[in-house]
Amino acid sequence: MADAKVIVIESVDAEARTLLTLLRFLDLEPVHVRDLAALRQSQHGGSLDCLAVIVSKGSVAAIGPELVTQLRAMPQPLPIIYLSNDGLPKIAESSGDLAWFHLELPVKQRRLSAVLNQAQNVRSGHPTQPGTHRFRPSGTSRPMRDVHRLIEQVAPFDTNVLILGESGTGKEMVARHVHELSGRAGHPFVPVNCGAIPADLLESELFGHEKGAFTGALSTRMGRFEYAEGGTLFLDEIGDMSLQMQVKLLRVLQERNFERVGSNRTIRCNVRIIAATHRDLDAAITAGRFREDLYYRLNVFPIQMPPLRERLEDLPVLIDHLVQRQGQLAGRHIRLDKAAMNCLARNPWPGNVRELANLLERLAILFPEQTVTASDLPERYRDKGTTGWFASGMRITPPASGAEELVGATSALLEKLLEAGETDLPDGEELADAAELMDTVDLVDPADFADRTETAGAELPRGGIDLKDHLSAIEIGLIRKALEEADGTVAGAARLLRMRRTTLVEKLRKYRLSA
Repeated sequence: MADAKVIVIESVDAEARTLLTLLRFLDLEPVHVRDLAALRQSQHGGSLDCLAVIVSKGSVAAIGPELVTQLRAMPQPLPIIYLSNDGLPKIAESSGDLAWFHLELPVKQRRLSAVLNQAQNVRSGHPTQPGTHRFRPSGTSRPMRDVHRLIEQVAPFDTNVLILGESGTGKEMVARHVHELSGRAGHPFVPVNCGAIPADLLESELFGHEKGAFTGALSTRMGRFEYAEGGTLFLDEIGDMSLQMQVKLLRVLQERNFERVGSNRTIRCNVRIIAATHRDLDAAITAGRFREDLYYRLNVFPIQMPPLRERLEDLPVLIDHLVQRQGQLAGRHIRLDKAAMNCLARNPWPGNVRELANLLERLAILFPEQTVTASDLPERYRDKGTTGWFASGMRITPPASGAEELVGATSALLEKLLEAGETDLPDGEELADAAELMDTVDLVDPADFADRTETAGAELPRGGIDLKDHLSAIEIGLIRKALEEADGTVAGAARLLRMRRTTLVEKLRKYRLSA
């Protein structure tokens, strides 16, 4: 990669100087241009020794469509490295034939080097991402932005990843996205459901067996570790693995080798391990059902997937994505009217995104090419005028051309409200302005609903309220905000929350939050 050229499109000289310094430190030759006209004149874009083009959020906002057009006209389009703190731009979704990479600000030398290595793989014909992000989890809420940031940070490294979350939240989607962003994307992604395979067969499934190793072993068979060589092995439902099998897996993770069942020949393995579970592994360790040493081997980089009820502002985007996917796979398209969307917004979604996807598939079969109304929904999803869940005051418009803008407006307002904290809530005039904006976009976040009911005298909904869940949601929001303001330090966050550090650590463990 040394001496390769990297194009930097940046009109602000101070920002450009920082990037140029980092690129030179990496033994690269930066080419600074201020706009597309300068890029066309430089004749560097089509050069084979050019590695990538780096653009800022402001540059993409100004020249995004023209940049995409110019890159597509090249014999071998350059990968795009996009600088921002809020993920990839919307134009990346409509230009999936180009390779987009996200780089968080401020730019760090190690992360820049990892992304440039990915870009080099794309240029050499071994892409680290297959054009578009096929498995990128949908959502623009704060919890999902945190998940996207963690995925992008850990993907370039071979670090073990442990994905935690309730069933149906999309843990395998996260694992596949980590794989497709990694340097192993050109090699297999092999999933194994540890809870679906009987304990006495799991060893053979993972490590393979020799002919005659046991009754029924009529031929030699490779295991999942061998199939995943060079790629990623995804161990789903790791919490359901037997203790005997946990010991054998721990040895493989430590030694990076194994033997097939019935063989004494050692096989070296080069695989990345990503594990997932919906179980509380801390409780399983305490109960003696999960080995603590294996837990620490797997839990090098944890990613917590939020349940759907904690990110309901993503509902329009999720529905839009799932409906489009259903149309592509089965040729059946549907739309949901506003009343139907309001009903779905009141549902606590115990089955999370999987439950939502199954519901939309059912509706697509029953009402193909139609607009689904509230009366068309199954009984359990219909609005009967009660509010048995604390977020039932939420209103969501059906997905349309401006859906993502509405989500962004609501997120910005929510963040403004949360920034006030517990002791400095907005005054009445600010709340009136907030209510006016909410009426305009017709999209209310559950956390905002909770904040506003608190400041308005905490009116009790007609159908009652689950006070424990309500208070937990408020506590989680304040803890996350305190950690953010304290730059992730537990001690600093504890001071902001006026509590002991050990108490905050216990609450982080309780809610499975990470500092």
